[in-house]
Amino acid sequence: AHSYQSSGPLIEPLLGAHTAVVAGQNGIPWWYFHRLAGPYEGRRIEAVDPGGATSKVLAPERAVGCVVYPATVIEAPGVIRHLEGTRFSIGEPGGGISARCTALSEAMIAGGLKCPVEPNLRDDIWIKLMGNVAFNPISALTRATMVEICQHPPTRRLVAQLMEETLDIAARVGSTPDISIEKRLRGAEGVGDHKTSMLQDLEAGKQLELDAIVTAVVEMADITGAEAPRLRAVHAATDLLARRTGTG
Repeated sequence: AHSYQSSGPLIEPLLGAHTAVVAGQNGIPWWYFHRLAGPYEGRRIEAVDPGGATSKVLAPERAVGCVVYPATVIEAPGVIRHLEGTRFSIGEPGGGISARCTALSEAMIAGGLKCPVEPNLRDDIWIKLMGNVAFNPISALTRATMVEICQHPPTRRLVAQLMEETLDIAARVGSTPDISIEKRLRGAEGVGDHKTSMLQDLEAGKQLELDAIVTAVVEMADITGAEAPRLRAVHAATDLLARRTGTG
């Protein structure tokens, strides 16, 4: 997600008059407030669209949202080991079921993947983000896998508290994900000894996707007036980690 701003030279030759851009990413997308009815419509999230740099390269009008559920490990350059999951939920920023989303879904399904078209994809974004915003930074800070975090009672409680704060922020921007915190925890625990993408990046010395996964959520807490004290504390610690390790 942090590479979008510099992707112009790669993306521009691929764009026709009606080309859609599907960004399969974790966290808050740069287009989040595009066509979102309500008091925040059109608002820019600086963490993922600083000064409008991302929107300049990837116009929100082209965006088709995508929530990625598979768990994978990068074993070597160009070699990705798939652990589990084949679901890629997609949807329009403006909601509803569009012809372009239907066509993409049919092509993905024909290729053996799951690709539901969600009329309100933002709810799916928050369901996935409930886990990412908690497990990713905690795993980077502790070097623990998802099952280790879940099975250690103090960190399990912290994850649940971070999820509560995240759901509060989601509600303030009009999303009500239909999933319980306990179910989300059980799902994460079921993945087993899997290192989050943020821990994988930390160990590889790569830039952490902190901005999209955590910083943007803290910014949305600022925008909506949410307190989110634990989320802010975990963000501060992970941000310092990224600065100290050169992965920020």
